[in-house]
Amino acid sequence: MSTFEAQYQAKLTTPAKAAEAIKDHMNLIMGSGAGQPLALMKAVGDRARDGAYARLNVYYLHGHDEHLNTIFTPDTIPFIKPHPLFMSRADRELARRGHEKGEEWVHFVPCMFHQAGRLLTEHVRPDVHIVTVSPMDKSGHFSLGTNPDVSVSVIRKAKHVIVEVNPQMPRTFGECLVHVNDVDQVVEYDHPLMEYEVESGSEVDEAIGKLIAEQIQDGATIQMGIGAVPDAVMRFLGDKNDLGLHSELFSPAMAKLIQQGVINGRKKTFLPYKHVYTLALGNREMFDFMDDNPSVVGYPASFTNSPKNIRLNKGMISVNAAIEMDLGGQINSEMVGGLQFSGTGGQLDFVRGAYASEGGKSFLALHSTAKNDTVSRIVPRLENCAVTGPRMEVMNVVTEYGVAEMKGKCMQQRAAALIEIAHPKFREGLRVAARKSNLL
Repeated sequence: MSTFEAQYQAKLTTPAKAAEAIKDHMNLIMGSGAGQPLALMKAVGDRARDGAYARLNVYYLHGHDEHLNTIFTPDTIPFIKPHPLFMSRADRELARRGHEKGEEWVHFVPCMFHQAGRLLTEHVRPDVHIVTVSPMDKSGHFSLGTNPDVSVSVIRKAKHVIVEVNPQMPRTFGECLVHVNDVDQVVEYDHPLMEYEVESGSEVDEAIGKLIAEQIQDGATIQMGIGAVPDAVMRFLGDKNDLGLHSELFSPAMAKLIQQGVINGRKKTFLPYKHVYTLALGNREMFDFMDDNPSVVGYPASFTNSPKNIRLNKGMISVNAAIEMDLGGQINSEMVGGLQFSGTGGQLDFVRGAYASEGGKSFLALHSTAKNDTVSRIVPRLENCAVTGPRMEVMNVVTEYGVAEMKGKCMQQRAAALIEIAHPKFREGLRVAARKSNLL
């Protein structure tokens, strides 16, 4: 038996035994997305049901649907307090259940993605970190696989680290590795990783995707957010050449473009030939593509999402979705009806990084309407929401009616350009509102 294997066996324990290290009033930092350790989450939930906690604060980036069956259930919520940095579908459902009872069950923490690792190690005391990893290799290393995002940073600062080894987690490269020397306990749990499928895009998504794809030149390096519009953009990139990838998200559509040779990294000016990501959301086919693929490299969000690194890619193209926008150019990408829907994520990181890139462009895409064409997503002024993108940062805004460039435009020119890409049935109302605000 090797020294590393001996260490592994000495640290190997059950989820229930490992969870005993998580004490009352601690801050527990969990891995994100497919990197969330389900057996350990259940063990923590079981301890809460047994009365182990008066208050346990739990921080994480993007939640797993299994939250609702393991660690965050009606009988644990009085004792375990969720603190997401980004609201997932599961977190929105948890918040909804709390609101039905007149209670706040979810405690959202605003954060730009490139600062998340620092936030969780400097501004939150990281007592314990739990995360899913791939099996250990002969050199004693596990891989964080789909989610190096904040775990790389937290593992280095947490007082106690527990890894959940899952043979279905892909082994990836970059700055994804965790050595057995740097963990305190190991548990094993073989289960399918969380899969995420983007819903089929609408005609509006296709129209927006085509408009943005026309703006992407051969040799560009791309970043795409999550959702139907970014996926639609990628469906129109099949005739492009020598694209690069530097993105917070790695998705099945990206894997497909790599397999087709459209994305090859040949023209990248920062980490050429490498497909850079910090989190991966997708399906089993994508996980298999990532596994032991030396061209797919994961780094912490502090690296991938740092504007100073993003800008090193010439011709950087950033594409993200928005919820609504006002006539001055402010973007809301995270709240609906006064309630938190998602989070800032890396949108502002890439808007800034792409603009700083030589020849770079950022695009914020939104449908012109919501609720079956009864509500305009371009509004006179943002109200009852967060400003995800300040007006001075926004570069290009896209709806199915066209592309409006904001840079270099005065307030009156901005308003006029945005009205032109609003839905026709709302344009006159927007003009009237603009005149009242001296924007036209």
